[in-house]
Amino acid sequence: MAKTDYRSIDEYISAFPSGTQKKLEEMRRIISSAAPHAVEKISYQIPTFFLFGNLVHFAGYERHIGFYPTPDGISRFKNDLKAYKSAKGSVQFPLNDPLPAETITNIVKFRVAENTRKAMERRRKAGRK
Repeated sequence: MAKTDYRSIDEYISAFPSGTQKKLEEMRRIISSAAPHAVEKISYQIPTFFLFGNLVHFAGYERHIGFYPTPDGISRFKNDLKAYKSAKGSVQFPLNDPLPAETITNIVKFRVAENTRKAMERRRKAGRK
């Protein structure tokens, strides 16, 4: 992966070997299904879904798919993610294992609700000024 100036998720995914591409496309489908109104974009040079702000990011690596649903997304689902290597705002899904589609879906839906709630709070506060 020499290129680092991606303009689309398609372009990003195409830079990987075919096996990794399949996992990245699967991750994209899972996220898209859970957040059908989110917009796809590249942010931080990785695939990002945007809805009232960055919703989730994902990325391909040699041995895993990285998923970045913010620290709230990780902490809220820590029990569902205990089988995976994770950090404050990220989790690694090994390429050789099936993606946990139900868990990813639940995390994305949680993030949709969280971003929507925060956007409504900002609008209410702006209306009071």
